[in-house]
Formats: sequence, structure tokens, C-alpha cells
Amino acid sequence: MQFNSRYSLLPSKLYHHQQPLPLKGAKAGHFNAALAEQLQWSEADKQSWVEICSGQKTFSEFEPLAMVYAGHQFGQWAGQLGDGRGLLIAQILDQHGQTIDLHLKGAGSTPYSRMGDGRAVLRSVIREYLAGHALNSLGVASSNAVGFTSSAQGVQREKLELGAMMLRTSDCHIRLGHFEWINQYQPDLLDEFTQRCIAWHYPECLDAEQPVLAFATQVIQRTAVMIAKWQLVGFAHGVMNTDNLNITGSTLDFGPYGFMERFRPNWINNHSDYQGRYTYQQQPSIGHWNLWTWLNNLIPLCPQDYDKEQWKQDLADCLEHYEPTFLEHYKLGLSQKMGLPHFHTESFDCAMTFLRILQTEQLDYTQSFTRLQNQQYEMIKDDCLDRRQFEIFLAQYEQIRANQDTTELNAAMQQANPVYILRNHMAQKAIELAERNDFSEVERLFDLLSHPFERNVALEKAEDLAPLPTDVPEVMVSCSS
Repeated sequence: MQFNSRYSLLPSKLYHHQQPLPLKGAKAGHFNAALAEQLQWSEADKQSWVEICSGQKTFSEFEPLAMVYAGHQFGQWAGQLGDGRGLLIAQILDQHGQTIDLHLKGAGSTPYSRMGDGRAVLRSVIREYLAGHALNSLGVASSNAVGFTSSAQGVQREKLELGAMMLRTSDCHIRLGHFEWINQYQPDLLDEFTQRCIAWHYPECLDAEQPVLAFATQVIQRTAVMIAKWQLVGFAHGVMNTDNLNITGSTLDFGPYGFMERFRPNWINNHSDYQGRYTYQQQPSIGHWNLWTWLNNLIPLCPQDYDKEQWKQDLADCLEHYEPTFLEHYKLGLSQKMGLPHFHTESFDCAMTFLRILQTEQLDYTQSFTRLQNQQYEMIKDDCLDRRQFEIFLAQYEQIRANQDTTELNAAMQQANPVYILRNHMAQKAIELAERNDFSEVERLFDLLSHPFERNVALEKAEDLAPLPTDVPEVMVSCSS
């Protein structure tokens, strides 16, 4: 590994150094060999992956640390939070020279654990491990993981479960909530911290007339792109608190997430979300709210020769980039999924008509787009109670495509419509087997989700392609992990 140990250059009030506390009886779960290769792990590192991913081995080049941050949770100020069960154990360079964080989850309690035990259970580790891999394979910016380990140690949740650890990777673990903590508790550190963030993650902004405003705009635009991509693949994060969004627009913190199956935009995938704040359809507006909250923490960075009211207005103007950036990427992506030219004036309305049919008929989001791509129109119509409505849509759809280069449009569809997503029941089956020390289903899903746009008949099972029957209870997920 090539180390670039930079987070500890920040003032020590922003973190706490400590070693991970290994679990008893650690054993191999799954290893992401391709990612280890991208991260320039040596053969010795690869041979030691179980020790590294279980907290038994750390590195002299980096002293592990837990970060402190704050945040708004479900829209309410939650005060000081922080890494309550995870440690940053290294920062290394990948094959492209980009700095990547190695973050060990489930590594024991920290000063920021509050009432938690600092542990992670096998169930939640497998869900996060597979979700990060799935999103990366779908082309959505996201954390990933080098591997995870199980153990013989019990961890108490609603019931006694197996403890586990996972070595998460991300281009950034600095959250919007870092700025909230500093502004609330250590405001004197705000300028230095922000300058470091810009230098590390947005160095091109240093040359701008107002680097902070350029930085804010970049964060806003990247977040908008990320959420547009979530919407396009049908991903619902579930817990979009300000401490769960980072400053580089890459997905972080998988808890009670879900990939949309039957198209219900108001689906509450997190059963701890009693008000439905974080449903799929709310994600774009919640992203906007989180960024507005974050921008308020940049007000103290007003330059000395700048009018403060103008500074506030200029920060607000940065947020004006959010909606057009989101809509640009969402509309373009939706046109690609539909096989329609994005420049055609009727393409977006046609796509919305299709989505309304999916919602009304409760059709599977991913499967329906795949059928549209494969021109299996009769199969979609046969699943509709209102067949006439689908026929009206299809007439408009074919009319728009009639005078277009459909070869190019069809090729774009194949790159925009996955055959496979990580359905909750798929993950649940892998978890149930892993809890019996059988990781074969984790391996199968990992391989299947590595190439989600390509049919893999040899690996797939029938239940990978469709939602469970309506008379089968859905898998319940919540914030308990």
C-alpha cells in the first residue's frame, strides 16, 4: 500500500486516536480481490486480509482514529455524534493516485459511541458490503469495501446476533455534519478545516476568486448528481441525515436502504422512518434541505472585505445550482432508460406516463424497464389491469422513436437498465446462510451484481429477476444494526 496519511494533520480536537478491538474468533466472510488490486495492496496485504478486516492488524504509517461530527437526524438537531463504531485505519493511494480512506466498521466503542456498543452485526455488514458493490457496479458514486469478517462473538440487538467487521473504502468520510460540529463547538477551526477540505478534494477551487463559494457549488452539484443517479436505479437510502452525506457526492452509510421493486415512490423502506421523511420520492428535496442546512455553517467564512449580507446571498446562490443539475442528469438518464432522444420535446412526458403506469399497476421498476428495452411490450401489457392506458403510452412511445437512430438509443438503454439489483429478499437469503457459516450466497450475489447490465443465466435465480409475490411479507429493515 502507498500511504497518504493526511487526516491526522487536522487539529486533534477533530478526532480521537485508538486501536481497534478485535472480535473473538474472527473468520473470513468475503474478500473483494479486484478492489484490493485497485488499491495497490501487496501480496502480503492480500494474504493478511482477514487480520486487516478484523482489526487484528493495523499500520505503523497511520494511527487509527475516530472522527467527531454532528448532524441533523430526521430533520432535528442531534448535537454531537461521531464515529461510534468505526475507525479510520489508513489513507492510501489507488492506481490513479487518488487518496482512499480505509474505515473499519464494528471496531469497538469510541468516545462518540453514546449508548452504543461499538459493534456491527453480520446482518448489517453483509447488507452494506453488497449494496456498496452493487452501486459501484451500477455506476453510482459510492463507498465500497475490501472485505468483511464474521466471528464467534455475540452482539446483542433485538436478539443475540453474530458480530462482524467490514473494511469500508471511500474517497471521503468528511460529512456535512463535520462542519456542523465545528461551527457549533470549535468555530475557530472552521477556516483551517474548510481550506484543507478544498485542498484535498477540490484543489481546482483554490484558483477561484472566492474558493469557498466555488467549493460549495461543487459539493452541491456532486450531491445533486448522486441523488439523480439514486432515483434512476431506484435506490432509496433510508437515512439521509446530514451526518450521512459526505462532501464528495458519494454514497455513504448504508442502513435501512432498499432498491425499489414494485414502483411505489412513497415506499417507506426504513421502518424507523415513521413520518416517511426519507422515502424514495422525497430524496431530491431532502438533499436540497441538507445542503441548505450545511451552507449556513459556511456563513462565518465571510472574507473580511466582504459585505456579510452579500456573502449570505452568494451562498444561497450556490444552492441555485442544485435543481437544474439534478434535473439535467435525471432527465438525461431517464431518456436513456426509455430509449428516447433526450432532446425531443415529448420524451420526458412520455417517460412520466410510463412511470405513472408502473405506479398505478404496481409493476416492478427494474423488470419493467428491462422488458421495455427488450421490446416485450405484450408482457408489460399483460401485467396491466388498464391495458388501454398502456396501449396509449406505447403509441406515443413508438411515434417518438419512429424517426430516430434506434440502434444508438437501444445501445444506451442496455447501459442504463440493469438486469439485476440487490433486492431485499436476495440479501436476506445471503444473510440467513452466512449466519450458518455458509457464505456461498454472498459470493453468488457479489459475482452477479458485478455485471448488473448483463444477463448471467448460469448464476441467476428466478427470484433475482422479480419482486416477491404480493402475498409474501416484505423484508423489514430499520435503523437497528
